[in-house]
Amino acid sequence: MKQILVLFLLLFTTFQIQAQNSIKLYQGKALGSEEWTWTEKVITPSPGNRILYDVSEPELLHFPASKEKSNGTSIIVAPGGAFHILSLDNEGIRVAEWLNELGISAFVLKYRLVKSQTDNPFETLIPLMQDKDKLDSINAPVVEMAKNDGIEAMKYVRSNAKELGIDPNKIGFMGFSAGGTVTMSVALSASEEWKPDFLAPIYLYRKAVLGVQMPLKKTPIFVAVASDDELEFMPHSVSLYQDWFAAGHPSELHVYENGGHGFGFAKKGTSSDQWTKDFEHWLYIRGLIDRQ
Repeated sequence: MKQILVLFLLLFTTFQIQAQNSIKLYQGKALGSEEWTWTEKVITPSPGNRILYDVSEPELLHFPASKEKSNGTSIIVAPGGAFHILSLDNEGIRVAEWLNELGISAFVLKYRLVKSQTDNPFETLIPLMQDKDKLDSINAPVVEMAKNDGIEAMKYVRSNAKELGIDPNKIGFMGFSAGGTVTMSVALSASEEWKPDFLAPIYLYRKAVLGVQMPLKKTPIFVAVASDDELEFMPHSVSLYQDWFAAGHPSELHVYENGGHGFGFAKKGTSSDQWTKDFEHWLYIRGLIDRQ
């Protein structure tokens, strides 16, 4: 019992330290969740793989690029988790740290989630993954909130660009799975002044994307997914690429032979391991980073 308590305290302390540079997105309670009284929790199903759940107060975790490397580009990163959890490390913090090495300032978005009914959010989520229509129905009110949280994140970053040391015209939005849904919902729902300058939805779930307002400005998109995605999300990425291309926006699609769903920043020994290198090259070609 003592060892378990020590481990819990270490995990909690680590999370607190990394979350010190956090930015709350709303003054007071966010619209739609005024009656929410619960607070977020964290579990670690495997080492270095923290999972957040019960997020009720949206915020950004700011990871600024060092002054020596900073190139003015920034990216808001939305982790995935079917709107029930957030894959904080694999699709959030490790991604932000990698972006910092490229000279990019990163902001990990903790958006609102469906409240877990137990202390193990997987108990509810895993069965629901077999019934996506039911899952979509449960998620719908929170998807709207998460979209609004993403728009608020864009407003904050662009409005405070000078103080943050970034270029207000080089703000990207990247999301994984449900985070990809948030990414595209922001791109298609925000007013023109708050739309991202470039997009990177990674194995997104498109069916739940909100909004139909294509950007007026040319908005480059980098889409990535694995062919063997267990949740069968590969067609979602392909159809998004086709529609974005048809609308005249610069578009790039990478469909990796293998990697499954949720490869994120984890190296799996599959072809999906290449996605970070492909994204780096895309950023360089677009003038968003210097040659690495």
